Amino acid sequence: MSRLSFEKRRGDLERSVQVRVSVTGAASVAGTPVLPAPDEDIHDAVLSHLQHLATTRGTAIRATIHDDAAGCLVPLEISPDGTTRVTGTPTRLPAAPGTVQPPRGVFGPPPVMGGTPTAGRIAGTTKHRTINYKKNKPGSVPEFVPAPSPAPSPAPEPGPELVLGPEPTPEAAPQPDPEPIPPSRFDAIAEEMLAEAPAAETPDGAEAWTTALGRVGDAVRDGEVERAAELASRAVADASGVLGPRHPEVLHLRELCAYIAYLTGDPARAFDLSLDLARKRAESGDPAAAYGNVRSAATAWRAVGDAEQALRMGRDLIEVWTALAAKPGPAAADPRPLESAHTRMTRLTARAAAADA
Repeated sequence: MSRLSFEKRRGDLERSVQVRVSVTGAASVAGTPVLPAPDEDIHDAVLSHLQHLATTRGTAIRATIHDDAAGCLVPLEISPDGTTRVTGTPTRLPAAPGTVQPPRGVFGPPPVMGGTPTAGRIAGTTKHRTINYKKNKPGSVPEFVPAPSPAPSPAPEPGPELVLGPEPTPEAAPQPDPEPIPPSRFDAIAEEMLAEAPAAETPDGAEAWTTALGRVGDAVRDGEVERAAELASRAVADASGVLGPRHPEVLHLRELCAYIAYLTGDPARAFDLSLDLARKRAESGDPAAAYGNVRSAATAWRAVGDAEQALRMGRDLIEVWTALAAKPGPAAADPRPLESAHTRMTRLTARAAAADA
């Protein structure tokens, strides 16, 4: 693939449909608000709206996703059949001074503040954390100062008894914060590529990771995603021979392969790699990382336009996802995305039936 010039990339963005996804979950496409269905994820609703536009025009369209929730800008191409591919490298959006953007999106990487990646978007270098700001304002209790006692006088006749009602019940004890929800591993890898000093998961695998990421990242920035895919696959093979196939750094490199497959427009391979990683992470007792891989698999799954193929993939995804959500961990604490996956399966079933009719 030839190197993309800055002028061409800028021209593509200027001609693309502008999409906004706010931190509150609101979204608009070309200035038109997008309203999701009752149990539909806002990102699914945006992609459905863009697919409708592509179908109406009869050709694929370019869209630039300004995802304030994820703190990034992502260029996409959406075909009339629902196939979606990333057409460039996600770009970090600058945060407004004095603000913190919560990393909750699925289109790309989160913001970086103070030079340090946040919320575990870098796989293996930053722990999965979500910073929750709570503000408690119970109000102040006024102090009543008794007035000076008046001069003695005749006592008044007793009046009716005043009943003030039951004493107020004490406030409920504050509930503990829910377990932080990790980002998708696609987001983590994308953020790792943007980091100035990416770090490895383990000291013994540091050289393998930093070398591979440097070469693959250069290829992606040059627009040579096919070469990036070859470099990532070669890095996995080399690291597996030295460290073993289940070494944390090898799994880390497999996540890189899955993300690059997604960038090259091969969502099926990205899905297979991510779902296999989710199984391996769950078996090793790391539910947070497993859930991050599940969310990456779900992102790749949404990019598959063929209803029959997407149904087969969806069954495997939901099987792994349901098993993970049945145990304590972030998957159990974050039920809405799984509900959204079930909703998409219903739509895919209807599409497949209509195609067979």
